[in-house]
Parts: sequence; C-alpha cells; structure tokens
Amino acid sequence: MLRNKYDNFGRFLEDFKVGDVYQHRNKKTITERDNNLFCQITMNHHPLHLDNEYAVSTIYKKIVVAGTFVASIAVGLSVPDISGKAIANLDYEKIIHDAPAFLGDTLHAETEILEVRESKTKPARGIVFVETRAYNQNNEKVLTLKRHILIPKREKK
Repeated sequence: MLRNKYDNFGRFLEDFKVGDVYQHRNKKTITERDNNLFCQITMNHHPLHLDNEYAVSTIYKKIVVAGTFVASIAVGLSVPDISGKAIANLDYEKIIHDAPAFLGDTLHAETEILEVRESKTKPARGIVFVETRAYNQNNEKVLTLKRHILIPKREKK
C-alpha cells in the first residue's frame, strides 16, 4: 500500500548498478524568459547572458545561456531516475562546460552510475556516484558533471 504519492518516485540504493546508463525522458527547451529569470534570481548580470547587442560582438554571436543554469537543468532532468529518493546531494564535482548552450536549445540528459557503496556509518543508506551528461537537440554535449548522492536502502520487512 502506498503511504504517499511519491512512494514510487526514484530508486533505492539496491536499484543502482555500476555501468548502468539512464537516458532521462524529459527534455527542456531554454527560452529567453527562462534564462533572464535565472540570471535575475542568481544575480548573474553578465551581458553575454542578457544583452543581445553585446553578445553579437563576441565569438558566439548570440546570447549564451548561463552555465549554472545548464547544470541545474541537467540535474533536474535526472531527478526522477537518479535522485528521486535522495536524502541529500553530497557534492558536485568536475563540472565541465563542453560547449555553450543557446536560447532555443532543447536539452536532454543521461546519467551513468560510476560507483555504488554502502555508508560506513549509517547502515540504512549508501552513496551513489554518478556522471550526468547534457546534450542539445543536435546531440552535441554541452555539459558534464559528477556528483555523490546519499540514497536510502529499501526497508526490510
């Protein structure tokens, strides 16, 4: 019997296997409004992200989506498959901006399981180490990041 509507959301530690790659179903098209709002909320007022006149004078020739927004989208796309049951994200590391993302790009992502281990101090949980990769609509990789996630084990009955 379900205790709440989120009981079937996400995976337990035992469900993760090293080498598995999850192709996340959701996609996100980045609109100008999305990018502007993210920059406003995070106080990132760099003209490359907000000012078309400035952006056309750069090597990119158009507005570049804020890299931290791209990272947030990549993580968000992975939540149902990877961290839906997470107790906590322990760290983010090795964030690589492989290529710029632009307004109008549609991002999709995949996550590879790099390591799964039980907690040394809490027997009811463990740590999953993953690499998430985000791609644009042309399957060009735009971002790679790694993170450790604290995940509960399945309750024993």
